[in-house]
Amino acid sequence: MDIAQDACNRRQFLCAAGAAGCSLAAGSAVFALPPGDEKLILSAPLTHSDWMLKPGIPWGVDGVRHMLDVCKSFGLSRIYWRVLDGGRAMYRSKIVRAEGKWDGDNFWNPKSDGDRQLSERFSGGVSSEKRKQIIDKFQSLDYAHFDTFAAAVEYGHQIGLQIHAWVSINEDDHGWGLTSDFARAHPQYRWVRRDGRPYHSQMSFAFAEVREYKLQIIRELLQGYPLDGIFLDWIRTGDVRDNPQTDGDGVANSGYETPLVEEFKKRFGVDPHQVPNNDPRWVQMRAEPQTSFMRECRKLLDSQSRKIPLAVMVAHPWHYRGMQDKIDGSLNGLLLDVKTWASEHLIDAAVAAGYYRAGGNASLAWKSLFEITSGQVDVWTYAWVPQNVADFATALAIARQLGARQILFWEADYFDDRSDASGLKAAMTRQDKA
Repeated sequence: MDIAQDACNRRQFLCAAGAAGCSLAAGSAVFALPPGDEKLILSAPLTHSDWMLKPGIPWGVDGVRHMLDVCKSFGLSRIYWRVLDGGRAMYRSKIVRAEGKWDGDNFWNPKSDGDRQLSERFSGGVSSEKRKQIIDKFQSLDYAHFDTFAAAVEYGHQIGLQIHAWVSINEDDHGWGLTSDFARAHPQYRWVRRDGRPYHSQMSFAFAEVREYKLQIIRELLQGYPLDGIFLDWIRTGDVRDNPQTDGDGVANSGYETPLVEEFKKRFGVDPHQVPNNDPRWVQMRAEPQTSFMRECRKLLDSQSRKIPLAVMVAHPWHYRGMQDKIDGSLNGLLLDVKTWASEHLIDAAVAAGYYRAGGNASLAWKSLFEITSGQVDVWTYAWVPQNVADFATALAIARQLGARQILFWEADYFDDRSDASGLKAAMTRQDKA
């Protein structure tokens, strides 16, 4: 569950996007829609446990069918089904513990006064009664005995939906209280700050063991399901008690793990603690482990008997997470060298997540990502699930004017409670301009 960000971000996005839609320049023609073919691909990520928080949603196959029927009725054709929630699995895994049973100390039930205050800041003052209802509901969901992903792939294919695996690859917790067993067993592999303090659960790709663990998850999904693609979500990064994860300039404050520090000394003859945190050499080196993982992931996907597309969600120059913590784009802020990923053809598609500080909007984020990837991958636009036909028309206009081929609407469970559902369904299935 995305901890209490989406409601406020939705309002900010719609205001920014509405203004941007009036002044968009035409996008590059590399991925522009061909004349006479203006129908975009409409897609959305879907978190089963979030949808289960809504009243009246049945557990099991019937609930999955309801979710996918809703998506289909709104004109969506690609669904990115969440298979990991923090460090827990929402599919039948032999590697990752099943989601559903949160740790005793968690975001919804903090044990210390300081953690309680932090949780209240993130959740907007949710009452203790509501917190108990949320955690009780989560604890009742038995993912160890129901494979949501298998049910989604089977039924989705029956009704003509593509079902991709949404993998939050860069987190081993969420909020806090969903720590992976791998993170618990290997604290020596955690991220380390410039001042030497380790993170709670965040696993560093600088260690081959971490890369292999993450790759095992991808391998298990490929071997176990006739999925339609892999969607790597790089922006979710674990325990919120570690925020901010960047310095005042928005540059990642992690990456000071021993292997990286020693390699930097070897290459440049200086300790990275003695150069600025934003030194381009140091930023680039800290991004190398993530690129190594992407190469391994691409090799794994290419070894399959059929083409498996690989998409990523990354940052942009106006990006933030948490409590408006500045993230200076994918490379500086998240240590993701998306430019290299594109130039080496490691990815097929990319989308910039829709969290905007002042001055940012969907159009600018798309243009920035398109420029970084040099038109070599399919760049989607990102939009919050529209409240009504006018909101959808705005999102549609932005995508068309940019020449995007796909819109990613965040997040699918919001479609279930739109007041003008019939009008919105009609517009989205026809992709009306008005």
